[in-house]
Amino acid sequence: MSELRELYQSVILDHNRRPRNAGVPAGANRSAEGYNPLCGDKVTVYVEVDEEGVVRDAGFVGTGCAISTASASLMTEAVKGRPIAEVQKLFEGFHDLVTSRPSDPLPGADLGKLAVFGGVREFPMRVKCATLAWHTLRAALDRKGETVKTE
Repeated sequence: MSELRELYQSVILDHNRRPRNAGVPAGANRSAEGYNPLCGDKVTVYVEVDEEGVVRDAGFVGTGCAISTASASLMTEAVKGRPIAEVQKLFEGFHDLVTSRPSDPLPGADLGKLAVFGGVREFPMRVKCATLAWHTLRAALDRKGETVKTE
């Protein structure tokens, strides 16, 4: 368990210091804003979705804690090249991972690098930080106009 915790911290810190896909993709045709009033995280997620419903590119702009930034960074890496239906399943798997009880077996074996966020479930106050970008992505894909809030 301590190895998983070290990996979790290492990945979170790396993606916080050097977030991947920070910025607005040139071909972005969908976006949404998200806000976590609990800790002040703000994010705008941008995606380029082609005619077949495949996420061709993804990026984000925002300010937030290390968990929020790292989650947005890893999320944008994970969704590129996936059909929207797959992205929705990925969202559900990630959400199940971070909201499961710490005493339950760790779900998310098929989440790849995203599985490091399993440590978040031990800190319920941080779940909203980890899921903000994901809920915002979902709003962008669904073309919802209102700001996503994690209250």
